[in-house]
Amino acid sequence: MFAAYAARIDRDAPLNGLELGERPAPEARPGWTTVTVKAASLNHHDLWSLRGVGLAEDKLPMILGCDAAGVDADGNEVVVHSVIGQTGHGVGPDEPRSILTERYQGTFAEQVSVPAWNVLPKPKELTFEQAACLPTAWLTAYRMLFTNAGVRPGDSVLVQGAGGGVATAAIALGKAAGLRVYATSRDEAKRKRAVELGAEEAYEPGARLPRRVDAVIETVGAATWSHSVKSLRPGGTLVISGATSGDRPSHAELTRIFFLELKVVGSTMGSKDELEDLLSFCAATGLRPVIDEVLPLDRAREGFERMAGGDLFGKIVLTPS
Repeated sequence: MFAAYAARIDRDAPLNGLELGERPAPEARPGWTTVTVKAASLNHHDLWSLRGVGLAEDKLPMILGCDAAGVDADGNEVVVHSVIGQTGHGVGPDEPRSILTERYQGTFAEQVSVPAWNVLPKPKELTFEQAACLPTAWLTAYRMLFTNAGVRPGDSVLVQGAGGGVATAAIALGKAAGLRVYATSRDEAKRKRAVELGAEEAYEPGARLPRRVDAVIETVGAATWSHSVKSLRPGGTLVISGATSGDRPSHAELTRIFFLELKVVGSTMGSKDELEDLLSFCAATGLRPVIDEVLPLDRAREGFERMAGGDLFGKIVLTPS
């Protein structure tokens, strides 16, 4: 079957390790199901895999891709939950939690095999392309906002780095949930898009906000860390799920954190139950993921290049057929 896969690890030039071509189809195994992929979406995790982060060389070649929507062996339209080993279903109780392509072949292919526990029904209101955007970036944003930040309608939130998958999802989810959302981006066009998506206002990074916020959604890391901390009200919460600009800020702002009793919470992905809630939320409210572009799988390299360059707003989706 045709697939996009990591053939080599290259920490400095990750796309050098990306190959497109034929790979073996998944084999049947007890407790697992094979999904015919209708749509799959890119995440920064796929680029990190090509750098060898979370992916050991002895696992190569590895089909990339964590997110997918498709049809299972019984003809059901399903969405793949990409956290494997969360409960032990299909893998055994001693296997640690991991994201799909850290251990098992991924979704950038015509078929993918996952534990049967890891598939959920796709709401009829969502297209395959829309549903395929939810299991990583949108689930991460959902957990950051509603589980780890604990915000409620009327609360205020700053989303750093508008344009990225998680940040875009957080803006849209926050608006739909009745939050006052502010956003930042270095790019004027992305700031405009953030407002169109539901942000009350969008600013250049580091700009002073009209008020201190209840929570900050942080995925940028070092470049925005100080601004994130300074933007919080006393007792506010900073939730971090990524550090695309690096994980070593020049100013940790420790004095401000302890003096104002700020909370810093790490967040990774989300649970199957949260994904089910997210799917229902989108189906019920009419909220839909922002899709930047849909590409056929044989043009996957274009999608990777755009994501690596930051030249996108929302998700890039690949369709195998």
